[in-house]
Amino acid sequence: MKENFIPLKKPGLLTNLTMTSAVCTLFEGHYHYGVAALVNSLYKQGFRGSVFAGYRGNLPFWANKTIPDNNLNWEGATTFDVAPEFQIHFLPLSTDYHFTNYKPDFMLSLFNGPASATQSLFYFDPDIVVTAPWSFFEEWVSCGVALCEDVNSPLSEHHPRRTVWRRNFSEKGFTLKFKNIIYVNAGFIGLTRQKLNFLETWQKLQEAMASEIGGLNRCSISERLPLLENAHGTFFPFSKTDKDALNAAIEAWDGEISFFGKEGMAFKSDEPLMPHALGNPKPWQSNPLLQILNGYPPRLVDKKYWSYVSRPITTHSSGFIRRRKFSIAFAALIGRFYRRGEF
Repeated sequence: MKENFIPLKKPGLLTNLTMTSAVCTLFEGHYHYGVAALVNSLYKQGFRGSVFAGYRGNLPFWANKTIPDNNLNWEGATTFDVAPEFQIHFLPLSTDYHFTNYKPDFMLSLFNGPASATQSLFYFDPDIVVTAPWSFFEEWVSCGVALCEDVNSPLSEHHPRRTVWRRNFSEKGFTLKFKNIIYVNAGFIGLTRQKLNFLETWQKLQEAMASEIGGLNRCSISERLPLLENAHGTFFPFSKTDKDALNAAIEAWDGEISFFGKEGMAFKSDEPLMPHALGNPKPWQSNPLLQILNGYPPRLVDKKYWSYVSRPITTHSSGFIRRRKFSIAFAALIGRFYRRGEF
């Protein structure tokens, strides 16, 4: 398998390529705030086209101008025209999978359905905002399956986690071969239709992993259906579910992977592509002043989120946005002198 590592300091330096691209995400509940900011950031960075948003529950309040869309051949589908040449297609989902474990299934259903004319497809978690020019992402997938290094990376060739993956999956008919010490985050993936079988590999490995974690309706971040009691923690090889299966898929698949480093998701200082709000509280839930009193200064992703909440989709009043930005700036100033120590 060929691997490409992209250490670009300034995204968009590659020769521009013309590609038919679409974006997708999955959300439920309050994560609609993140979807709106993600969509706004995509628009600001030059993306034009369709965003496919799979969801459970109700549509968000800001999507009050959606209309039924029978052309998508998806029961209950609606479309919201965000701006000229830019739409969100809301696709209701009935799966009982936790959305963390549904990503390859959703992308495959899009490639084979509503996005059948799409040549490249990008998945973003709804707690990500895009800060790099969209042209870079289209160019990136010409290098291979586009993936970004996780905060928990690296994992060496004989790390217990990798070793147990190989043993476990070999018993189920899969052969894994070490490719790279990089451990990727599952919050983003981009690929062309020609590499669709990577998604099939990821999907099959998740299905093979299901019995180990108690079913794909469970994950480590779920309060309603957490992992089985003996499947928690650092020492269990599938406790990160979608990420573990995705990284195992890299070893099981024979094709080109294009890695970007930790700076891509702002896990490391440098110019980011798509700051990712790991953990809780999410930027739309966080109170910067309360956070700094506990020693936690605002993150880059918190600052970026609040720069993408007003247009073309508006999720908060202008007064609230101004107050929140002021709170972030004030908390950041305090954070220069006072913050929780790292051990």
